[in-house]
Amino acid sequence: MSDASPPTPAHTQPRVRRRGAGGRRLAPARPGGRRGSPPPKATPLRPTPLRPADALRVGASGLRSRPTRVFLSALGIAIGIAAMVSVVGISTSSQEDLNRKLDALGTNLLTVAPGQAIGGEEAHLPHEATAMIDRIPPVESVSATALLPDTNVYRTDQVSELETGGVGVYAAGLGVPHTTGARIVEGAWLNEATGGYPAVVLGWHAAKGLGVHTTGPDTQVWLGGQWFTVVGILAPAPLAPELDNAALVGWDVAAQRLGFDGYATTIYTRADTSAVTDVQQVLAPTANPEAPNEVEVSRPSDALQAQEAADETLGALLLGLGAVALLVGGVGVANTMVISVLERRSEIGLRRALGATRGHIRNQFLLESLLLSALGGAGGVLLGIAVTGGYAAVQGWPALVPAWSMAGGLAATVLIGALAGFYPAMRAARLAPTEALTAA
Repeated sequence: MSDASPPTPAHTQPRVRRRGAGGRRLAPARPGGRRGSPPPKATPLRPTPLRPADALRVGASGLRSRPTRVFLSALGIAIGIAAMVSVVGISTSSQEDLNRKLDALGTNLLTVAPGQAIGGEEAHLPHEATAMIDRIPPVESVSATALLPDTNVYRTDQVSELETGGVGVYAAGLGVPHTTGARIVEGAWLNEATGGYPAVVLGWHAAKGLGVHTTGPDTQVWLGGQWFTVVGILAPAPLAPELDNAALVGWDVAAQRLGFDGYATTIYTRADTSAVTDVQQVLAPTANPEAPNEVEVSRPSDALQAQEAADETLGALLLGLGAVALLVGGVGVANTMVISVLERRSEIGLRRALGATRGHIRNQFLLESLLLSALGGAGGVLLGIAVTGGYAAVQGWPALVPAWSMAGGLAATVLIGALAGFYPAMRAARLAPTEALTAA
C-alpha cells in the first residue's frame, strides 16, 4: 500500500493569487493577448474610390440617356467656340495674305505729297522735286502722278456731267507701274509715243465702273471733253490704292490738252530696303528745300498696317460676341445639369444606399458636365476650322488657324464645364439617401 495520495482535480485545486512586486495582485492572463491588454478593435470599412475608367463610364452613361438635351446644350458651347476660333482664323489668314503681298511687292515704297502752307492754303511741290529725289543715292526709282481736279471721265459724251462715278483723272509718269508695283492685266502702259497722244490707262475699279473690259482703238472714253482711247487696264494695286479708281493719261498730253500746270500731287519713291528709314527722313527737305514742313512723307505699308489694326479691332469685337455666346452656352450646361440632378434623385438615393459616397456622386456629375462641355468645345473647334477654311477659299487667302486658338477654345470649354457643373454636383452630393428615395 503506497503512501502517495491521488492527484486533486484541477477544478478542486485552491486558486492561487499571484502577486507582483510590491504585493500587487496580477490579473489572470487572457487568451489571445498579453496580460492586461484590451481586446483588438475591428478595422473600419472604407469605400473604394472609383477608378478613372469607371468614373468616365458612369459619367458618360448619364449623357447617353438624354441625347437631345445633351446636343442642344453642347450646341451653345460649340457656337461660342466656333465664333472665337473662326474670328482668330480669318484674321490670321487675312494677315498672312497681306504679309505675302507685301513681301512680293516690297515695303520700300515711299510717297511724297504736298501738305499745307503756313497760311492754310494748299501747298505745291516744286517742278524739280521728282528730279531732286532721284538724285538721292539709295533711291532706286521715282515716278509721279498729278490729280487733274477739274477733269472728269465718262463712258460716252451722252452721260450727264454730274455722274462722274468717282473716277479721278491723273497725269502719270512713264515709270509709275515699275515704282508702285502695279500690273497691267489688259493692253499696255503708256510709253514715249502714247504718252503724248489722247490715250488713257484705267485702274481696276475705274474700268469696272465705266463698263470697259477690253482695250484697243475701238474702245474710247469721254475724258475732259474729248475722246481718249483706252490702251490699258491695271490690276488692283495694294501699295497705291488710289490708282484703282483712276484714269491715267500721259504727262505731256495732260499739259497740252487738259490744262495741267505741271505740279505733281504724289511722288512715288522706291528706295533700297536697308535705307528706307534714312531716305524717309531726307525726302521732305530734298523735295522742297525752301519749305520742308509743307511736304508729307508716308509709307503705303503703314496705311496697310493701320487697316490691319482696324481689322484687329473688329476681330476683338467679334471675339467679345463669341465670349457672350460661350457664356450663354455655359448657362445652358448648368441648367441641364441642375435638371439632371432633379430627375435622377432616385438614382442618387439608390447609389448612396448601396454605398456610394458623396465624393462619388459629386465626381460623377462634375465629370458629366466636363464631358458635355468638351463635346461642345470639340465640335466648336471643328466648326471654326471649317468656317475659316471656307471663307479663306472664297477670298483666295491661305487658310491658317493658330494652334493656340484651338487649345484656348478647348481650355475655355473645360473651365466653363467645371464652373457650370460645380453647383449641380455639390447639390447632388448633399442629397441624403432617404431624402432622395422618398422624393422619388
